[in-house]
Amino acid sequence: MSDFLLEIGLEEVPARMIASAEAELGRRVNDLLTRERLLGPAAGVTTYSTPRRLAVLVHDVLATQADTEEKLTGPSWKVAFKDDAPTAAAEAFAKKAGVAVSALEKVTTPKGEYVGTTFTRNGRAATELLATELPKEVLGIYWAKNMYWRAGKPERFVRPVRWLVAMLDAKVIDLEIAGIAAGNTSRGHRILHADHPVVLPLAKSYAETLRSAKVVVDVAERRQSIRKALDAATRTVPGARWREDEALVETVVHLTEWPTIILGEFEAEYLALPEEVLVTVMRDHQKYFAVEGADGKLAPHFLAVLNTQVDDAGRDIIRHGNARVLRARFKDARFFWDFDQKTPLAERVDSLKAVTFQKELGSYHWKTEGNLRVTQNLEAKLLSDYGVRFDPYRLKTAVRLAKTDLTTELVKEFTELQGIIGGLYARTQGLGEVVAQAIYDQYKPASTDDAIPSTIEGRVLGLADRIQTITAMFSIGNAPTGSKDPFALRRAANAIVKILAESGLPLTLGDVVDAGGAEGAAREQVAAFLRERLHFYLKDVRGYAYDVVNAVLAAGADDVRDAIARAEALTAVRGSDDFAAISAAFKRIKNILRQAEEKKFAIGSAKDAKLSAEAQQLDDAAAALAPEVASLRQIRSYNEALALIATLRPNVDTFFDEVMVLDSDEKLRGAHLGLIDGVLRNFSTIADFSEIVVS
Repeated sequence: MSDFLLEIGLEEVPARMIASAEAELGRRVNDLLTRERLLGPAAGVTTYSTPRRLAVLVHDVLATQADTEEKLTGPSWKVAFKDDAPTAAAEAFAKKAGVAVSALEKVTTPKGEYVGTTFTRNGRAATELLATELPKEVLGIYWAKNMYWRAGKPERFVRPVRWLVAMLDAKVIDLEIAGIAAGNTSRGHRILHADHPVVLPLAKSYAETLRSAKVVVDVAERRQSIRKALDAATRTVPGARWREDEALVETVVHLTEWPTIILGEFEAEYLALPEEVLVTVMRDHQKYFAVEGADGKLAPHFLAVLNTQVDDAGRDIIRHGNARVLRARFKDARFFWDFDQKTPLAERVDSLKAVTFQKELGSYHWKTEGNLRVTQNLEAKLLSDYGVRFDPYRLKTAVRLAKTDLTTELVKEFTELQGIIGGLYARTQGLGEVVAQAIYDQYKPASTDDAIPSTIEGRVLGLADRIQTITAMFSIGNAPTGSKDPFALRRAANAIVKILAESGLPLTLGDVVDAGGAEGAAREQVAAFLRERLHFYLKDVRGYAYDVVNAVLAAGADDVRDAIARAEALTAVRGSDDFAAISAAFKRIKNILRQAEEKKFAIGSAKDAKLSAEAQQLDDAAAALAPEVASLRQIRSYNEALALIATLRPNVDTFFDEVMVLDSDEKLRGAHLGLIDGVLRNFSTIADFSEIVVS
């Protein structure tokens, strides 16, 4: 058994693209080796990455495929043999199979008698297969942005390929990718091990050998190293801790090969600026970690992650240089903050006419007017139909001013702060906490892991802003297609679903779609888009099984919180024997009704004919249970309702064991079809149980 190593050396890859590419390379290599029967029983795949390389190491790779016996079927026996003598067809088939004519045998199939043979296909060497197939797998990796770098050559990759390692134990595999021939020589750290090739003696020594060249190829090891170093550096400031930022940790992990940490400081006077501004400058512009005191407030310190190792003198120079850059950014932020206050948000509304929202639709002033109309629709629904209490005047104020911070100098400089700056300015300018918080929260949730807005006004603003955008984009043909979603409409729809799921607002998806103003076919497109996002939320965010999600949404996909409650109840009971049997029976009922429709059989009523005892028992049991289930459905007692439905099992089992549903007697057949059709309709209001997969 051998170890296989593949390393692709590159120019620096953007940090945000590395993790997915590393995972995809591992999957592709594993799938290739599995497909070609080259993995041994103890096989294991380990992936590595740094900004300059992607690598995969596979243990227990077979040197050669096992030989296989294969059966091959050829022409019919009558064509291959005439009077027991082989014809040209038999000889051609034997030649193709690589066997003597005497080895051919008669194979009987449902279609007749044919010539066949069994032959041994010799396994191919791993080195041969990898040399042929690996380049296609590597160049097939998906990148959000690709580039050409060899004139007149077709291959595209995220960055130019600069070196290549492909080894089976100590043997180099003779393959080439993008004009680079594979070898056993890698490269170490660009600064700490420059101009020194790194010769790999064995595939399995990859990580150890690269570490000696100042490269930590294991992502988890770099992550742990960075976290420990951040802890150690922060401990030098009494009572301080670094502010946890998982996204920033992942970024710096993928920006470094040999990470070290420095602790710097800045003037305490800058702490007068809002924390949001200071943290954004440190995190988004400088990739620095913020430091906070025991009280949770920012301290005048920062932590920078370096991709090198320096002595004390060098550290001081780097520390002062980083502090100088940070000080300049803070000065800019303070200047913009003070400058922006000279023009209140209320005086900036007209300025939105000069800020483009979308070239085919209009400006952010147009967008604001649209948001106000949608808000008015949602407001009417909440106040009149649902009796939800909130502050309509302050909500309208928040909607009218929500986008005005796009005209501020601070947001122009730090675009990540849009919305947040508007909320901070609204608070500073005395517009009230309701208005300020709604504006501040308008872009929440930014992801499925993010919190929703904290107030009713913020939630309504968030819903209005997003459904207006979705409706407007759909109206001009800019709906997402495939993996392309340039206007982030899926993210907007995900946020709508999450707000409805977690806010307690009684609005349905239909309410939101109607408020958006889409009509006709456009309305159905937007509604279908939101239903698809609800399916994503239930399955990928909440983690319900795909068949549970399908079953629940088939019975209703408008009320998000109701769908969650039904999915929760269905998940709780789906493992029971009675419920599995009911699910299988409902699937059978749907199939029978489908057959009846295809054959144009009429569906009658259970009262149209005299039913057998077994059919009558099912009819009586279903009639007795239906009102109880409906009552429980009304009050959303889904666990009790599902338990009640499961009690139908004995009657359903007996019915299908003893009754010929599609009886030759037309009236009896119609009565049977009416009976099971009623059972299906009356007991599928919580979920379509036929969607449940039963083993």
